[in-house]
Amino acid sequence: MGRTIVLLLLIALCPGIGLVRSARIECLVAGDATAARDRPARGSELEMPGHLVESRRNCNVVDYGAKGNGEDFDTAAMQEAIDDCACWGGGGRVHVPPGNYLTATLFLRSNIELYVERGATIYGSPAQSDYPASSSRWYVLLAEGVHNVQITGGGTVDGQADKFVVREDPKKNVMVSWNTTGDCAGDECRPRLIGFLDSTNFQLRDLYLHQPAYWCLHIVRCNEVLVENVTIYGDFNTPNNDGIDIEDTNNTRIVGCHIDTGDDAICPKTYAGPLYNLTVTDCWIRTKSSAVKFGSATFHDFHGLRFERLTIKDSHRGLAFQLRDGGSISDVVFANIEMSTRYYHPSWWGRAEPIYMTACPRDSETVVGSISDVHFINISSTSENGVFISGSAGSILTGVVFQNVSLNFTNADGVDTETFHDYRPGCRGLVPHASSGLFMEYASNLTFRDVTLRWAPNVKWDTPFEFTPKTVGRLNILNVLSDTDSHGLPV
Repeated sequence: MGRTIVLLLLIALCPGIGLVRSARIECLVAGDATAARDRPARGSELEMPGHLVESRRNCNVVDYGAKGNGEDFDTAAMQEAIDDCACWGGGGRVHVPPGNYLTATLFLRSNIELYVERGATIYGSPAQSDYPASSSRWYVLLAEGVHNVQITGGGTVDGQADKFVVREDPKKNVMVSWNTTGDCAGDECRPRLIGFLDSTNFQLRDLYLHQPAYWCLHIVRCNEVLVENVTIYGDFNTPNNDGIDIEDTNNTRIVGCHIDTGDDAICPKTYAGPLYNLTVTDCWIRTKSSAVKFGSATFHDFHGLRFERLTIKDSHRGLAFQLRDGGSISDVVFANIEMSTRYYHPSWWGRAEPIYMTACPRDSETVVGSISDVHFINISSTSENGVFISGSAGSILTGVVFQNVSLNFTNADGVDTETFHDYRPGCRGLVPHASSGLFMEYASNLTFRDVTLRWAPNVKWDTPFEFTPKTVGRLNILNVLSDTDSHGLPV
């Protein structure tokens, strides 16, 4: 009788609940439109443990049958724990204790905390059949149309990127492509690690995200996001294993993260709507591409972005803008940043520029937007190339300010490197051109205040400023020093 009363209460709290035989519960979470279609890809229905019927705020996946041996699929047990926990009134915690959990895509629900305990690793399957039919939903963990979700605990989510390598290459690995339907192309046809789509108020804290086969953390059309104390590691030779891609998303904070990837580390994009109020602070970054890169998807506006107290090490490019579409970028501040940039193989976009700003049309039919009101304050770089600022005839860069900036140029390997201007993607591609400390074209109203440029003795170029007057206007140059230190070190 007591159990019957409890089950009736559960039905009242969770309208989507259904009873099968005695204590088996199949819960479709009210408000999550994707719940019905997102049943586990592998594993049979589970008998609900009797003691969980009466208390489900803390749902341990082991109690639902997860083995955590790294060999058997735990998808059904883990999904059942997620669904049941979400069905309890205000939700609760899904506890993943130490162990190795192999899974197909797991679908997160509203009002839950997925607590991946330190010592626990969730491994994404390397088989295409374990993911949804559409490539847009290929994620190991997917939260779609949900709210109030956390992923925490100090554990690991691993995409097993090594199992997607067709051939290792010291320049760039050749990877598997799942392009069987034509809805993705080339190096875009692999599963991402974690996706939040069309969701509100979620947090990722105290996690290790390891070896994504494609993008690591993808945040799309979301609002009120916190990513804090997250360590991301992707193989340095794996293409398109971006760290954090923020797309059409507003009010996002990224705090205290450590990102070490082959491709772009932090990458704001706009496809279907604007992106505003992004703050990135106290992060450490290394990448074979750009540490921070706007674009190249720039179809809508970016506004109100702050990047402070970043450390960027041995990256191919530091702070980058690739404006290629009709959106505009404004009100951006980079402050208190230390970085070093160096050359890698040209198959990776970048030419060791510490700061790279480009605005040019993706193709002949595109009317490109604008870049304005961008401030670089208290920046120190040691680089193998100079700053590159390039608008285009239809998009003049304006209102760019360099204040208290130290640019130190070196040749770390002591070898001559063929120099190019890198306009990719689109525009003019790679154009042979000698390097300079600050190159400018199609720009106006630029301010350089308290800027120092220094060259190590082994650097073969020493032009501080390069520009053509007919494409550059209104330069404000105040207290700029260009010098060479006898020891090749900053002074």
